[in-house]
Amino acid sequence: MMRARAGSAKPRRVVVLGFDGVRFLDVVGPLEVMTVANEHGDHYIAQVATPDGNDVLTTTGNRLGADVALDDVEDDVDTLLVAGSPDWERLLHPAVVSATGHLAGVARRIVSVCTGSFALAAAGLLDGKRAATHWRHAAALGERFPNVAVDPEALFVRDGNVFTSAGIASGIDLTLALVEDDLGPDVARATAKTLVVFLQRPGGQSQFSTWTTTRAVKNEPLRMILDEIALDPAGKHTLEAIAERANFSVRHVSRLFDEYLQMTPGAYVERVRLETARAMLEAGDDELVTVARRSGFGSVETLRRAFVREYGVAPGAYRSRFRTTGIAHPNDGAWPRAPHRVKVSPPA
Repeated sequence: MMRARAGSAKPRRVVVLGFDGVRFLDVVGPLEVMTVANEHGDHYIAQVATPDGNDVLTTTGNRLGADVALDDVEDDVDTLLVAGSPDWERLLHPAVVSATGHLAGVARRIVSVCTGSFALAAAGLLDGKRAATHWRHAAALGERFPNVAVDPEALFVRDGNVFTSAGIASGIDLTLALVEDDLGPDVARATAKTLVVFLQRPGGQSQFSTWTTTRAVKNEPLRMILDEIALDPAGKHTLEAIAERANFSVRHVSRLFDEYLQMTPGAYVERVRLETARAMLEAGDDELVTVARRSGFGSVETLRRAFVREYGVAPGAYRSRFRTTGIAHPNDGAWPRAPHRVKVSPPA
């Protein structure tokens, strides 16, 4: 059990629902965020609740200690957190669904990590709501629970007092957002800094990037071309330059990109440069002229046009938004939109 230090005001009580086969990081990731937040003031106290009050076996093979049986959880619950499992059918066990529904009725907010969203959906807590889950299971969630508006890309989604996340590491992102919602961005940033993670991963950010969404390329020459672009986005990557370095004709290079990536070389280069610039804006304080030069856009104006076209905001506004998790304004239309994906699929 996570305990608050003596002398604190009454902390927020968090109940984490565990079960055999639970993803270990889905539990300990959020709990570690709350523990570190407590170092900046006593805010959270957490219990792991299991169906029978016994320890459970996690995906890593380690045992997770139980603090209390689900039936014995008291009603003063601030946050119910339902962890996930690679086997989402475990979340549909009657004991898990029943406990989720009961505790949700007494909790101020309901949170799921990864496939924990299946338990929320089975308990009727996601009917008519937007929800996130791990991209691998998003289709299954939508098919089994058609009343749920599944967002297959978002890191996490807030709809009223229900929070759902993509899972595994994104459970840390969501919990940092909960800390920000409870205690403000300063405590959330301090917590992220202690954990040596970025606060700047808002819920609306895609689970995917250029490198994870591009289909695996079996063509060795093309793979070398893509690696070269990724390693040096600011290099000279005109169609003619790419063809010359690869000792191919311009037509053959264009044909390779169309066959394997379904896009032009120029579109791919811009995508890599956008990813590079986005990462620099999220993680650092470099001047825009530096970001433009290092990412390969050359000028601030070229960078600005590309950002507005792809994300709907200018680079400066994008960076300022990433100083918060976005939890306070989840439906703000000014939030940077997810990047447009062109004929690519999540990794198999």
